[in-house]
Formats: sequence, structure tokens, C-alpha cells
Amino acid sequence: MYATVDIMTARFGQREVLALSDRDSTGEVNATVLANALDDAASEIDTYLAGRYALPLDPAPKMLTGICCDIARYRLCGGETVMTVEIESRYKSAVNFLKLVASGGVTLGVTAAGVVAQPDNPIQFVTGTRVFGRENR
Repeated sequence: MYATVDIMTARFGQREVLALSDRDSTGEVNATVLANALDDAASEIDTYLAGRYALPLDPAPKMLTGICCDIARYRLCGGETVMTVEIESRYKSAVNFLKLVASGGVTLGVTAAGVVAQPDNPIQFVTGTRVFGRENR
């Protein structure tokens, strides 16, 4: 997991996490709802990282904490929580960053031990002679 309920609360504030998580209108933050959303966000992050890094990342780069919170926040919108332009924009920025990581455009700064080994020459092209042609008739 890249972020915790406490981190998300500190990042967005008590009032917003209450609005995002209080599905039963109890007036209290539902830590279970937030934890599940953060876990789902971490799974989404891992789908982008799996092709490039050995998972789980230990320690996880700090950059992923904010991304995890932004994705969880986006996923919790709906029902009585209104999707804002800021929430959608931050989600799209998070996904774009993860796509850059997946493509190798940026790195997470993880040491070589955390990087999936890539073969020196994974693809090899060999030209050969023509098997079929008019000359062989």
C-alpha cells in the first residue's frame, strides 16, 4: 500500500475525507471505505509498474503516496460526493505520470535491485534466403 487513511486525511482534510467516505451518514470518517479505496488505487498503480519494476516496491517512492491518494479520491467520487474539475485533473495527471513510468519515459528512482532485469537483446532479427520464388519452379 502506498498511502494510509491518516496520510489521505492529512492531504485532503477531515471534511473532505468525511464527504468521500461517510456512506451511511454517520457524521464520521469511514476508515474502512478509505482503506479499501487506497488499496484499489495501489492495485491500479501496480498495473502500470509491474512491467518495469519488481513488486512490491520496498521502500515505495514517496511520489506514489500522492498519486495513490489522488486515484483513491477520484474513485470515491459519486453518489453525494461531486466530482470536481480539480479531482478529475489530478487523477488524469496521476495516470499520465504512471503511463510515463510504464513506458520508461521517467523513473521512480528505485535502485537497480528493484528494477526488473531486461535481457541485453530481447529481439533479434535474422535475414535469410528466399524460400519460395519463381526460380524454384
